[in-house]
Amino acid sequence: MKPDLPQSLFLLNSTVLLTHQIDAAYWNEWNLFHLPGGNQLNLILNLPIIALVLLAFLQVATHSPHQRLCHQFLAGLGLLTVAIHSGFFLAGHPEFQQPMSLLLLAATLILSLTQWMTLPPANHSNQT
Repeated sequence: MKPDLPQSLFLLNSTVLLTHQIDAAYWNEWNLFHLPGGNQLNLILNLPIIALVLLAFLQVATHSPHQRLCHQFLAGLGLLTVAIHSGFFLAGHPEFQQPMSLLLLAATLILSLTQWMTLPPANHSNQT
């Protein structure tokens, strides 16, 4: 079964966001958030986030009645990520300024906006 446009956007956006989390570990992002426990707490916090992204993809892949909410969740997570990092940039933090880090954030912005604009209609449960 070939993925439809919303499924493809979800897959691309989640891939970019999860890759950003790998980049976040490189930049010790927990220091920017002043997390006590450093990387250990960062890993613990990422477990439910990644689980939710994967669970949401399952809903999207199976055309669940909840897929619209799952698209909104991921697009919102992407826009929140970009907003937070924009704040870091404005505050003068030097992290995430390598070309690939910037490309991941730009792709997150574009994919999240596109995903939001192409949301499946409400109550869309196309079983294919």
